[in-house]
Amino acid sequence: MSRIGKSPLMIPKGVTVDINGVHVKIKGPKGTLERDIRPEVELVESDGILLVKCRDNSKRTDAFSGLTRSLVNNMIQGVDKGFEKKLIIEGVGYKAEVSGSILTLNVGYSNPVKFNLPDKVKADADKSGIKLESIDKELLGLTAARIRAVRKPEPYKGKGIRYENEHIVRKVGKAAGKAL
Repeated sequence: MSRIGKSPLMIPKGVTVDINGVHVKIKGPKGTLERDIRPEVELVESDGILLVKCRDNSKRTDAFSGLTRSLVNNMIQGVDKGFEKKLIIEGVGYKAEVSGSILTLNVGYSNPVKFNLPDKVKADADKSGIKLESIDKELLGLTAARIRAVRKPEPYKGKGIRYENEHIVRKVGKAAGKAL
């Protein structure tokens, strides 16, 4: 069995897991998440511990057991604590504003870019960046990637939208290259 799939999941207090065949529903203080899991694996709950069991011994099922454990773990962490992702906006005059579920980005285009946020994602924008929060880690990462794609960081001046811990490899400009 997969190394990740073997390890048990501890269910924190205040979180309930409802397993109905291949459908898993997890409720917690922050909200509710639902997902259908692969039929090759099953979830077994006992005494606040959740285990992933394989129905056969194929390599494919081993891979699904690790994937299922990671997905269910993300769901449990999401409804218990939630997830957040920070994006940094760099550039003269670049800024972001949030009004309701619409994120307005002024990032060097002739018109501002209006980005509709999904229902489960909340955003806060300040002078230098955007903070996204959600209970669904998958949706949060997808939303952050789509916002970053509006103006990817460029390698010469570093202008654009980047993740908080992302390192941009900077290139030498034309004038600096000829000085050799």
